[in-house]
Amino acid sequence: VQLQASGGGLVQAGGSLRLSCGASGRSLSGYSVGWFRQAPGKEREFVAAVRERTSSTVYAGSVKGRFTISRDNSWKTLYLQMNSLKPEDTAVYYCTARLGWSVHYYKPGEYKNWGQGTQVTVSS
Repeated sequence: VQLQASGGGLVQAGGSLRLSCGASGRSLSGYSVGWFRQAPGKEREFVAAVRERTSSTVYAGSVKGRFTISRDNSWKTLYLQMNSLKPEDTAVYYCTARLGWSVHYYKPGEYKNWGQGTQVTVSS
């Protein structure tokens, strides 16, 4: 499955953005999907994920309560609603997917399919 992320941009601190990730070739049914981000000079870090079948969600502590991950009913689009954005949220955001679920869902290496990334910049 191929993924394409969009929706990034420049926003002031306290603002909101909604990222989207579309799947081409097939639906994401059976896949666990998530978002990671990577700031300059830093490693790629886990943001949020949705588990296949149950659609239960998990979040990094740094975004919990501010970000919401969701998927549409057709299982072809993944979203990340980001509210109360902070300058430290500035990064390239990547959507990703894997068949099934991994207890190591927070590790980038557990995912096979990646989108191209979309830049999010939060000004202070």
